[in-house]
Amino acid sequence: MHHGRVLAASAVTTAVLLAFHRLVPNSPGRLGSLLESFLPWLGLVVVALLGTALLRRSPVALLALLLPAALWTDRYGGLLLPAAGPGARDLVVVQHNVSDENDDPAGMARALADAGPDLIALQELLPPALPVYERSLAARYPYRTVQGTVGLWSKHPLTGAGPLDIRPRALAQPWNRALRAVARTPYGDVAVYVAHLPSVRVRASGLASAWRDESAGLLGRAVAAEERKRVLLLGDLNSTVDDRGLAPLTSRMNTAESGFAFSFPASFPLARIDQVMARSARVRQVRTLPATGSDHLPVVALVGLDDGPTDR
Repeated sequence: MHHGRVLAASAVTTAVLLAFHRLVPNSPGRLGSLLESFLPWLGLVVVALLGTALLRRSPVALLALLLPAALWTDRYGGLLLPAAGPGARDLVVVQHNVSDENDDPAGMARALADAGPDLIALQELLPPALPVYERSLAARYPYRTVQGTVGLWSKHPLTGAGPLDIRPRALAQPWNRALRAVARTPYGDVAVYVAHLPSVRVRASGLASAWRDESAGLLGRAVAAEERKRVLLLGDLNSTVDDRGLAPLTSRMNTAESGFAFSFPASFPLARIDQVMARSARVRQVRTLPATGSDHLPVVALVGLDDGPTDR
């Protein structure tokens, strides 16, 4: 009986974390954001508790486990379902942090292009490797813009391309990790943002994410001020869509309807920090491509434009 009560209490605690994770304080140590970064993995806790409850033959624990199981299914079950069939007005986009230590940029570029996307967004582009990416992608992606260490390659014409300032105030050195351009797609114009938010670190004191959160706020304000109705954001945002640090973006944009697509670290993916978000469009599905030599996996998304207005 004692074991049953412990298991039941653990089940209720898991349910509370799933339902009320926003109430976990971010101070000290940004513990709330740290929990939210790995929130889907609470499903494994539910499975482990279920297995133990079955072994212990505890009706109380099994009954209590219905609550976190239902909450997890409600929150994440849809991501396990297959995506709706491709629409007539869909774009395929690839998001990838190529890593500033990658030693095969040509092979990486070919692998990304072979996925057949309309748009390819890259981060951590360094000057020595940039000409290799340009040569490797030029034939299939004649339109491009590179601003600082981020770039966008497109099958469709790009206009109005330029850098976007999302630099945290405390950074004094040159720092250009975001851009905006308008892609002239067959289904209308789409404002495309490519961004690489500052990195976070998990330390004994908690999650160090103040710079990332500040950049996310600046990026969110830029999206809010965007005059084009259709907006795509592709980037290494160093955060998951559950993390409150991305609330300036997730409160304004749609996220993936199908697929977990954990992208980092490539050797054992634990979280999707490479994101595709949309406004006045649907991110129907996300999935990852095989490893490319980067510490991130590429993320491929199917974006439906059929439900949104047409900008010309």
